[in-house]
Amino acid sequence: MTFQFNEENQKQVTQILAKYPSERKKSAVMPLLDLAQRQNSNWISKDVIATIAQILEMPEIKVYEVASFYTMYNLKPVGKYLLQFCKTTPCMLRGIDKIMKDCEEKLGIEMDQTTLDGTFTLKEVECLGACVNAPVVQINDDFAEDLTSENFLQILEDLKAGKEFKVGSQVGRQCSAPEV
Repeated sequence: MTFQFNEENQKQVTQILAKYPSERKKSAVMPLLDLAQRQNSNWISKDVIATIAQILEMPEIKVYEVASFYTMYNLKPVGKYLLQFCKTTPCMLRGIDKIMKDCEEKLGIEMDQTTLDGTFTLKEVECLGACVNAPVVQINDDFAEDLTSENFLQILEDLKAGKEFKVGSQVGRQCSAPEV
């Protein structure tokens, strides 16, 4: 096993475990997976699974079952920016397919691939829960909403240039207020 929680995260492991009765510490599997993924360049390796299994005194396969069930855990390395495209009906009706196609063409990769420079990974996901502001793409932990191909391609350019992007509505809408 080569993965170990760093000193700061080890303190968080202790705090997370303290939230559960000792006979139920297996319940901490999801927060520990999240913490480990954040430390491990945004993915869950076999070493991460083994470390968490050891901490929680549970079989590695049980940790893997949780990690493989939820799309929020990445079981292979991803780029600096993980772009998750919502493919449910509201986003489809509002143009996510064109945004995805234009993004793939711009970056020269397809869904579930990472650019050669390791900057972008594309992933298709189910509902991101922001249907009223469709189409939506989650970029790492943040949402870009009310997207068009044009404003999304600008976001890609900004990220490539090391700039931050505007989180939330890209058309200036306040929360889920009607478009004007």
